[in-house]
Amino acid sequence: MSTKRFKPEQVVNLLRQIEVEVANGKATPQACRDAGIHTETYYRWRKEFGGLKLDQVKRLKELGEYRYQ
Repeated sequence: MSTKRFKPEQVVNLLRQIEVEVANGKATPQACRDAGIHTETYYRWRKEFGGLKLDQVKRLKELGEYRYQ
């Protein structure tokens, strides 16, 4: 199975999308499934990117402080 790499901007957008769906009453595992990611991936991303806005992620990328592995 191949792994799909997401750019930090995509991660922030997916997190925001899942949070909106959860706020509207959908279960977290179902929202993650609809977004095409695993629930564990969601929680790992939320820990790493939680609370960041898109412009903040772009700024981190510009400064070279963030390396996507």
